[in-house]
Amino acid sequence: MIRWRVGEVVSTGREWSGALELETAVEGAILPALAYPVLVGRPELGDTVILNTSALSLDLGTGGYALVVAVPSRLPGDSAGPGHLVKGRYLPTQATVLGVDEQDSPHHQTLRDAESLDGMPVVIADLHSAVPAVLAGIRLDYPRAKVAYLMTDGGALVAWFSRTVSELADDLVGTVTVGQALGGDLEAVTVHTGLLAARHVLGADIAIVAQGPGNLGTGTTWGFSGVVAGDAVNAVAVLEGLPVGALRISDADPRSRHRGVSHHSLTTFGRVALAGLDLAVPEGLPRELRVRVEDDLAAQPDRNRIVYVSDRGLLDALAASPVTLSTMGRGLDEDPWYFLAGAAAGRHAASLIPGGP
Repeated sequence: MIRWRVGEVVSTGREWSGALELETAVEGAILPALAYPVLVGRPELGDTVILNTSALSLDLGTGGYALVVAVPSRLPGDSAGPGHLVKGRYLPTQATVLGVDEQDSPHHQTLRDAESLDGMPVVIADLHSAVPAVLAGIRLDYPRAKVAYLMTDGGALVAWFSRTVSELADDLVGTVTVGQALGGDLEAVTVHTGLLAARHVLGADIAIVAQGPGNLGTGTTWGFSGVVAGDAVNAVAVLEGLPVGALRISDADPRSRHRGVSHHSLTTFGRVALAGLDLAVPEGLPRELRVRVEDDLAAQPDRNRIVYVSDRGLLDALAASPVTLSTMGRGLDEDPWYFLAGAAAGRHAASLIPGGP
């Protein structure tokens, strides 16, 4: 189940919040590797490292690294900080963090009393790649909005894996990692407490919910890690927030089930989400794509409201994104309507912020 290897660090590369790239010599080959120094310590040139090469050997799209499990000669010191939340529970690499909602947290009383999002709009997407697009749509009309990102545990479990999150840090009031995910500015047990923390601890005007990078799909109706976005819709609704769905729209995906509105979006928002939500569609879709999108959305339940959103200015906002836009290896030029759909969801959600821009 795990491919273990022993390597030697021969060089270090890029570093971003919580993550460090390495090159390691393993059995006569040079393998790219990634270390999370907070978890495993900081590897240095010449160090022997224990590696998990499973994802690398499978050539996964977002798994192009061997992962450093330990630096045996220089183990990190024992953590003396507070926190009783265990994430990655009963894996060999389980980690203890301070949960925003646990008894040791200074915010415990706030979250024990919190019951409502007070009408906060929340954009829910089933792919991590939608996050910067949604943010661009929010910022275009409401540049001063306080935006929080809530990362669920359907994809990468470590927020530090995402360069997108690192590069957007200055544009967010914070990241909340929930469930088994970890590495956010705040840690929470559930999507529910994560949303309440975004609102009442970070002071967010609006939140974006999506899994981390590296989603899992099996080509079946239900076997996609992003369908839990439907559960997030239900959580937003029960907490008296305003859920907005970022549809996965494309005319560039080579797979027919993902052209028009992806079958994942249709299942997530039409069948998993039992609460109604707004589904944002950019107005300027080319005719053939528009007809297909309209046909795809015709079967959505009555509880869901289809909202057509002006795409004026959205393409320029996306082009100005501080992070490189990419989904399934396609950028803004190759798959513009995917990113425009995310930006439209952000723009519509921003219009719902109590008090407005």
